[in-house]
Amino acid sequence: MIETAHRIGWDESHSMFRDAVRRFFARHLEPNMARFDAEGSTDRSFWLAAGEAGLLCPQVPEVYGGLRLDFRFNAIVAEELGYCGSPIAINVHSDIVPDYLIHYGTDEQKQAYLPKMVSGACVSAIVMTEPNGGSDLARLRTSARFDGTHYIVNGAKTFISNGQNAHLLATAVRTVDAGAKGISLLFIDADLKRVARGRNLDKIGQWSADTSEIFFDDVRVPADRLLGAPGEGFTMMMRQLPQERLSIAIGAQAAAQRAHDEAVRYTRERKAFGRPVLNFQNTRFTLAETATKLQVGWAHLDWTLRKLVAGELSAAGASAAKLWHTETQWQIMDACLQLFGGHGYMNEYMIARLWRDARVLRIYGGTSEITKEVIGRCL
Repeated sequence: MIETAHRIGWDESHSMFRDAVRRFFARHLEPNMARFDAEGSTDRSFWLAAGEAGLLCPQVPEVYGGLRLDFRFNAIVAEELGYCGSPIAINVHSDIVPDYLIHYGTDEQKQAYLPKMVSGACVSAIVMTEPNGGSDLARLRTSARFDGTHYIVNGAKTFISNGQNAHLLATAVRTVDAGAKGISLLFIDADLKRVARGRNLDKIGQWSADTSEIFFDDVRVPADRLLGAPGEGFTMMMRQLPQERLSIAIGAQAAAQRAHDEAVRYTRERKAFGRPVLNFQNTRFTLAETATKLQVGWAHLDWTLRKLVAGELSAAGASAAKLWHTETQWQIMDACLQLFGGHGYMNEYMIARLWRDARVLRIYGGTSEITKEVIGRCL
């Protein structure tokens, strides 16, 4: 369990919310994780139950069905989800997509989507990455041609989290051939004609997180589904990137904590040469190092959350958080798995799930190399 007694910046309302989140995951998530893995997706009923429990999009204003809470409540969901060892992309739906609507959407757009996102009736996805584009969003090719009443969208996207479940696709498109200045954001209903979901991608890890290809073939999207003005998409994405990257860092820290806790429990119980593995100096030293990294990580995470809530978290600061927490997560995961010996490589053990799911966090949301570049440009 994540220790919260001595963390800074939290109060009783956060503790009550965290308890509710833990109870929900214990009832609706943990008993179903193996089945979700086997099916490669998560039941729609899970999303509806999460909405009913108040776990989705807590920052949405009351007028649109939300609770108007600050991002620390989103962070609680992300922490507890990460500690459960689940890769379900609640953060995409709750931490990323709704803020585009809150900050840049019209009232009509907010009314159309936010209440259903809060309830879980509408699952959302952020649709940016393209097969030949990777992290270089300025080169995206998916086009949106304006014909007076609609945008005609053509192109292909890949690595889309929630791609199989999503009803709403917040899609980066090119409206003008002008590099980054030609990118716009369209909110596309997934059930529109000529929107096609590709295969549910076969990944190394994160099996229960449906990750898909999305194809657009002359899709007619009403012009009033454009977010902001044409050409403003790239600027919007850069403004929202700090919160997205911090959300990933939060999940990484919590999953690393679970790996450490699993290793402590296992080495206390497992015996070698007639004594618990924890009694060996190498084991104690390894776990002392992971415990120290976690202590530093939680302090840094709370500091970063305070900066975000105060509106003071820069792109470089968020990139540094993602870089440090995901790289540190991988170090902790690998060290802890080693302590399990051969059992650590068996999928029946939680440490195996945590290890295989961790690898991609150094890639998505901006690779470690990209985050270093962002930080370096600000020096």
